[in-house]
Amino acid sequence: MRGRLFLWVPLALFAFFAGLAAYMLTQPKHLFVESTMIGQPLPDFALAPAIDGLPGASKANFTDGKPRLLNIWASWCLPCIAEAPQLEALQKQGVEIVGIAIRDRPEDVANFLGRHGNPYTRIGSDKISEVQLAIGSSGVPETFVIDGKGIIRHQHIGDIRPEDIPVLLKELEEAR
Repeated sequence: MRGRLFLWVPLALFAFFAGLAAYMLTQPKHLFVESTMIGQPLPDFALAPAIDGLPGASKANFTDGKPRLLNIWASWCLPCIAEAPQLEALQKQGVEIVGIAIRDRPEDVANFLGRHGNPYTRIGSDKISEVQLAIGSSGVPETFVIDGKGIIRHQHIGDIRPEDIPVLLKELEEAR
């Protein structure tokens, strides 16, 4: 009798864990972590330039009364390549975009911009993701609409696609 019980225990444990896994797969999931900083001022930061020829980025760049996009990206990020044409399209429509390069080397940033275009007016180098984490960004790419007082007004998680451009333009207009 005791030998039979030991045969059923592994089967019961397997059934339990299989049932638990099936239950978890049916639950809605959050694909992205939204920033808790929406509606809050940007934290203080001052980042050195990511490459020669463009200035770095700081909170002061967002407090002159003009709304801007803050794009968190990296040269090693494949979705960042996919969003490059949309950032160029936004730039051509007069949108100022400040970039923060995450855990990147200057030569890789320059190579990326040479291949995929440069829509940025300035790019700061966030070597240890300190600013990225401080503003509530959970990955790359992410784009934030910052109003002219330095308040985070909108977060776009993931790469910008053509259908996202009107939304970002609307958010920028509302941030005026």
